[in-house]
Amino acid sequence: MKKKFTRLFAAFAVFMILGFLSAPMVYAATAASSGSSAAGEDYLEDEGSAIIDDSADSKAYAAAIAIGLASAGGAIGMAIAIGKSVEGIARQPEADDKIRTQSMLGLVFIETAIIYALIVAILIIFVL
Repeated sequence: MKKKFTRLFAAFAVFMILGFLSAPMVYAATAASSGSSAAGEDYLEDEGSAIIDDSADSKAYAAAIAIGLASAGGAIGMAIAIGKSVEGIARQPEADDKIRTQSMLGLVFIETAIIYALIVAILIIFVL
């Protein structure tokens, strides 16, 4: 159990690191398209004082966290589903077609949830 939890935590950490590494690239793409400053800071004048607007940075990190968590959860769910379906086929080879059909349907639903998270991440970046 401890080894399984360690692998699960390591996979989660890898996905989160990849998400945080991709956040500056996403920000650079949105900053280039919106005409923001290269340093990532927009200065808004409000009665003579400069206010730093970090909303683009926050959007990039929120999108990275959303897609990182969704992809990590989806990968873990898919791994468990495939493992259980292979185990079921090994125990009852005559039920191979039914098990394969149900596991493919379950994998499609898991992948759909990941795609929804990708859409939410895109909406966070470009709409909010």
